[in-house]
This record gives sequence, C-alpha cells and structure tokens, in this order.
Amino acid sequence: MSLLADLTAGAVEDAERRRDARPLADVERAAAERPEPLDAVAALRRAETVRVIAEVKRASPSRGDLAAIPDPAHQAGLYAEGGASAISVLTEQRRFKGSLDDLAAVAERVDVPVLRKDFIATPYQVAEARAAGADLVLLIVAGLEPRVLGELFALIVDMGMTPLVEAHSRDEVRIAADLGAPLIGVNARDLTDFSLDRDLFARLAGEIPDGTVRIAESAVFAPDDVVHYRRSGADAVLIGEALVTGDPVATLRSFISATEGIPV
Repeated sequence: MSLLADLTAGAVEDAERRRDARPLADVERAAAERPEPLDAVAALRRAETVRVIAEVKRASPSRGDLAAIPDPAHQAGLYAEGGASAISVLTEQRRFKGSLDDLAAVAERVDVPVLRKDFIATPYQVAEARAAGADLVLLIVAGLEPRVLGELFALIVDMGMTPLVEAHSRDEVRIAADLGAPLIGVNARDLTDFSLDRDLFARLAGEIPDGTVRIAESAVFAPDDVVHYRRSGADAVLIGEALVTGDPVATLRSFISATEGIPV
C-alpha cells in the first residue's frame, strides 16, 4: 500500500469512528446552520502579488514534528496579519497531529477562507468540514476513484464550499479541469513516496485552463521559492513548514513582497 493510500485509509477509519458518535444527519444539520461559506476563488484570484494559503501544520510523515501550535487560532491570526489570503488547516490526526477542533477554532478567528486539508474520501468528511466552518475542501486526484472524486466534488459545491483539486501529473490536471475545478493545485511533494520536485508546477501549469486559479503547493522555504513559482505562473502558493518554524508575520510579508512586479 502506498503512503497516500495508507493515509487515506486511516483518515476514513477515523471518520467512521466519529460517525459512530455523531451521525451524518446531525453533522448535516450543523453544517446547514453555518453562515454562507466565504468566496475562496475571489480571495485567491490573480493579483499584483502572489496570494498565499498559509497552513497550520504541526507535523508531517516526511519531516516529523514541526511545531506544537498549542493555539491554532492564534497562529491563524498571525497568518492573517502577515497577509495570507486563506488559511489551510491540517485535520488529519495520526501523522499530522491535527483535528477538526483546530479547524473550528481557526474558522472562528479569521475572516479569510479556511481550507480543510485532509485525506477526504467520504461524504461524511465533507459534511463535517462544513460543520466545522470550512470554506474549501481538498480533494487529491491520486487518492480517489474517478466516480468518488466526481461525487465528492459535486457535494462540496452543493454545500456552498469550493473544491481545491490537487494534481501530480498531466493526466490528473486534465481530470481536475474536466471536473470544472475553479482551483487546481500542483503539489511538488509526491504523496506516494513524499519526494519533492519543485519544478513539477512549471511543467504542469500550462495544462491548467485559463481562468482557473493555479496553486503551487510544497517546497516553499524561502522568498526565491515563491518567486520561482510566481514566474512559472502561480496565482497562489500554499506554505506550511516555513511558517510554523519561524516568524510567520515577517516570513509571509517577505514572501509576498518578493513577487511585486513579477507578471504572471
């Protein structure tokens, strides 16, 4: 079993345990009581400087523990202060040490769109994302059967949220485009073995349709990395590790300002 498959299976197992304690109907009622989701496409649309999705991330399988982050809402507040256009919250608990409580706390604190980043494979996970306050939900093409991917995409849209569809190859970008994904992310980290390829985005960006928000994910450690992605056509970048291991406000401001004057 690949690492991605293992992570997805674990996330589904954990969701099933939560469903035993809180049935889908209860979660759907809580989701329906939420205010309308924020417009993530408008928040991340192409601008004079790169947009940043800043991630609340305690750990990862590839890097181990990164930061304790005892107060994810405070961390997200610093991201907003630094200029983040959206906040990503890792809710996978086994390897990334996140939770839906983190997501709910962040959604309560900030007024920018919030992404549930997890290994989403069931309708229950989509419903609980909205119930916790998510405006966006990540779908990973490589981790889902085409039928399931399409059904989850439609459900996210039906619930008023925005799908961020993540690809790792030309074929996967085309699948995302065929779905009509408004946001397509290219992850430099291969989730089957967690290797990094910073140039993958540049090779695939031209396959993403005009009008779609192009998001570069992973391998962002310094301003030069953000500039590299911007010059390759990125409207936005998703950044995690560099923000939780240093001064998030100063780091964000330096990353964003580095792309001033660079056309896309």
